[in-house]
Amino acid sequence: MKIAQVAPLYESVPPKLYGGTERIVSYLTEELVRQGHEVTLFASGDSETAADLRAICPRSLRLEGSKVIDPFAHHIRMLEMVAKEAEDFDIIHYHVDYLHFPLTRRLGVPAVTTLHGRLDIPDIHPLFREFAEMHLVSISDAQRLPVPWANWVSTVHHGLPEHLYHPHQRPGNYLAFLGRISPEKRVDRAIEIAIRADMPIKIAAKVDRADKEYFDEKIRKLLKHPLVEYIGEIGEKEKNEFLGRAHALLLPIDWPEPFGLVMIEAMACGTPVIAWKMGSVPEVLEDGTTGFIVSSIEEAAAAVDRASALDRQKCRQRFEQRFTASRMAKDYLDVYAKICGQEPEFTLLDKTVPVAA
Repeated sequence: MKIAQVAPLYESVPPKLYGGTERIVSYLTEELVRQGHEVTLFASGDSETAADLRAICPRSLRLEGSKVIDPFAHHIRMLEMVAKEAEDFDIIHYHVDYLHFPLTRRLGVPAVTTLHGRLDIPDIHPLFREFAEMHLVSISDAQRLPVPWANWVSTVHHGLPEHLYHPHQRPGNYLAFLGRISPEKRVDRAIEIAIRADMPIKIAAKVDRADKEYFDEKIRKLLKHPLVEYIGEIGEKEKNEFLGRAHALLLPIDWPEPFGLVMIEAMACGTPVIAWKMGSVPEVLEDGTTGFIVSSIEEAAAAVDRASALDRQKCRQRFEQRFTASRMAKDYLDVYAKICGQEPEFTLLDKTVPVAA
């Protein structure tokens, strides 16, 4: 197939440091190329890919820092570049939320959108009703719950290249927290769990500009505890060592997590996960096998003691069975085939409305 992948421009594909969406776009793109498909990637110029790269801007927007005042200008230009080549593709796969909806409606080219973020935001619900014909893919069934009536084509769980990480068979002597420091990620809970369990915790996390005040006022003082080590933001190369040597990964989230890529990264390293029962967690984790699903600080602290009894090889096996990039690519190819082969109609308000072929 001739496939266009349209990525956000905030990070490179793959990201140099933190960046979940761009990382998944990279894994999917490279696996599709490996399987023999003709893939064009629309992304920042510092992206690295075996696909045909359409560089929209020289560097990822986050790395440009204060030089970038209006990131949407770059994304709108990218969508125009996609439109100019649209007829060359069998399907266009968007990963930029809903920015392209008006364009896609008018292009008449098969397209699909993977939504990577939270959908419990009332502002976007009228948008999905207006653009009810858009083919949508969720990254978990839980992600769909605020808008179950949207035009969902499939749920495709994320996947990682099978050999990206290797498992560590012996548990380490510290707990790990990996991701962003923000109110919904609850690193404060992670620190409290570690203190309750009397086990060191290493925190590898970025602080976005939007969360700097929260970090300074709420979190910075917590990092002074003798059990806490704040490492800062780490890249792909450091993750295997960081996650693989951890006793367990803590994911004490306080929001409806759409997927939680770090959970399967930990599983790929053989490391169990202790996570709050929210969002996608019950879909991704198998309680008592790949980790523990908890609802309180007390349950989480008790789970720390129990984590050493879990089979780290089984964690790795479950990753290989459920969360590889090859499985993800197969699922998306099934989605592409479904969209390209189905009748060009959609149902809106009990009326069948034709869509331009």
